[in-house]
Parts: sequence; C-alpha cells; structure tokens
Amino acid sequence: MGANEKIITRSSGNILKNAWNKLYLWLFCQFFSWIIVLTLSLFYRKRMSHDNGIAGMGKLSIVPNPKFPAHEFFEPGRVYSARIRHASATFLDDAMNCIRSMSVKFSDQHFKSPFDIEMNTGETSLFWSAYSFFQFAKLRKEKHGVEYIEYYKKYPEGLKGAQLALRRNPSSFQNLRYYCKTPFKFMGKDQVKRYAKYRMRPLGNEPETGIELGMSNVDTGNQRILPFETRGRNYLKYEYEEKVKSGDAKYMMQIQTRIAQDDDDPEIFNNMVPWDEIAHPWHDLAEIEISEILDWKESTKTSFSLNNMPKTLGIIPAKSIYDYNSLNYMRSHSEKAKVARLMSYKIFGYPKPIPNNEDRNSGDWAKIQGEKVSKLVRS
Repeated sequence: MGANEKIITRSSGNILKNAWNKLYLWLFCQFFSWIIVLTLSLFYRKRMSHDNGIAGMGKLSIVPNPKFPAHEFFEPGRVYSARIRHASATFLDDAMNCIRSMSVKFSDQHFKSPFDIEMNTGETSLFWSAYSFFQFAKLRKEKHGVEYIEYYKKYPEGLKGAQLALRRNPSSFQNLRYYCKTPFKFMGKDQVKRYAKYRMRPLGNEPETGIELGMSNVDTGNQRILPFETRGRNYLKYEYEEKVKSGDAKYMMQIQTRIAQDDDDPEIFNNMVPWDEIAHPWHDLAEIEISEILDWKESTKTSFSLNNMPKTLGIIPAKSIYDYNSLNYMRSHSEKAKVARLMSYKIFGYPKPIPNNEDRNSGDWAKIQGEKVSKLVRS
C-alpha cells in the first residue's frame, strides 16, 4: 500500500471513529434520559435531583452599561419577566449538608422561555463529562443520608468538587454564590466566536454562608443533619419566603467570556478548571429582583431546559461521552424527562408539599407522601 493510500485509509478510519463516537454519545444520552423518564419522572413525579425547592417570580434587567461584548439578546437596559427556583440536592431536608442550586428563566411561564440557565454552589463540579456523570450516578449508593463514598475514593477530583460545593445550614438561599461551570457559545454582534460562563451573587455582595471548611473525606459523604439539630426540614424555604416579602431577594447575574481559538486547549471546557479571572474577568450582566413566591403547585411545575436558549448562546457541540461538553449535551437531552414529569402531574396529580419535621435525612419522595408507585398506577 502506497503512502497516499495509507493516509486515505487513516483519514477514513478517523471519520468513522468520530461518527461512531457521536452516535454513541447520542445513544448514551437517549438511554439515560429514558431511564430517568421511567424510573423517576413518569410514575414517581420526581425531578432528577432537585425536588426540594421553592420558586419565585419577578423581573430581570440587563445592566445599562455592560462591559461584556455586545449581544442582541442582552441589550442594555432590556427588561424581562423572570422566574427563579432555589433547591437543595438531593435530599428533602434543608438542614442537611447539600449542594444548593439556583435556576433562572427569562420569562414568567412554567416551561417556555427564550433563555434558561441552571447553576449550583461551588466553582467546580463533582463530574466533568457524560461518562463521569454516569459513574457518579452509579456509585451514589445512598443510605440514610450517606452517599458517594465509593465515588469519592475512585475519583478524588469529584471529592474536591463536593467539598467546594456542599453548603451546611446557610442562612439563606439568597446570599450563596451559584455557578454554571460548563461553558456555552457566545456569538455577539461583532460575530467573533466566544465562549461564556455564568454565575450569580447577591446584589449587595454580602458574605456567603454555609461554607464547610476542613471536611474530611468521610465527612463529605455524610450529609446527615447535625446531632441536636433544631432547624426544620423547610427552614431555608421559609426564610426565603420572608426574604421575598421584605423586598431583599435581589441578585446580580454575571458573565465571563473568552475568545475561541483554533488551537484551544480542551481543558478550557473542563468544569473542574475555573478560567483565569484576570485574563477573563467577570462582568455584570443582569439584575434580578424577585417580588412574589409561587405557590406549591406552580413551583412544582416550573422547569428549566438548556434548549431554551438562542442559537448564538446555546450549548457547544460534543464529540464523545468523554468530551467535557457532553455534560451540557446530556442535559439538553433530559428535556423529555421534564416533559414526562409535567405529564405525570396530569395523570397522578401533584405531589404533596414537604412536611416540616418528618423523616429527617431523607430524599424518599414516596415515603414523604405516604404513597407507593403501585397505588399511583392502579389509580
């Protein structure tokens, strides 16, 4: 075989390999999302991990003098209706040592929106690709509020991410810092290809609470409430209701951008590696003010999707299950699980609110409601 034939053969082999990797990623995400539909969404009426939450509505105003690259969606001074949802993952007890989240919707509808973003506490994550997330889910092995012990032993990067992200007994959802760690596309008015990350802080920039320092490896996996805990299961949600009533539920959404290069290091997409803030500073993007708490039913219906984005701000294509961008690709394919959950409410009714002081250290939604899936199906 001549040199040219070898090059052609090698090139054809690479094309087939790349095509297979993309197909396998699609199949992997389809399989995983359907598993969620059948095991959590449709019958149990559960979210994948953030059932314990509270939602509110208000307005979102793009800053009048932005310092980030101009973008037609983020026009200076533009005002959007907004919904946000705070939650604790994965348990139903606010007093446990949990990751806390904030999701934002640039609309006042329970699903439809021109832009959604989902963020968690901690500047880095616990997993970094679709494959590592599968390992994370497989090795959870939760028992009475203790989980991920095997995962943390096998993946020390995940352990470090958990230690940075867990928050025990914060004084409020509102004073935490939330990060969207995997970057998105950003194609602005100048048509320069960029990437963007987002984060949220309190408008007044008050100190963050709930940070645990010096957690041992064992402490990280033990998320149970502290002995003699006096806070109720819903203390954060009750506090947030009062925060909204007092007019103090205000935030500043920020953006970090960087210009794309042909020879970009793949590590810039790794959500375990924060971008250099000197080279890529955070800029104010939008002020959010929440003025009303949604009732339990409307809060339960409120859902977010990474498919709710303009194409110029959407997810970055992924090449395989090991690609760092496969995380957002997988999240975008989980929309069918959210649709199935909304459908389940129509079939089986809405889940009951979380009681305040029952079944502590729990994430068992069926137990909280005193119902079994079999009863729901028979009904």
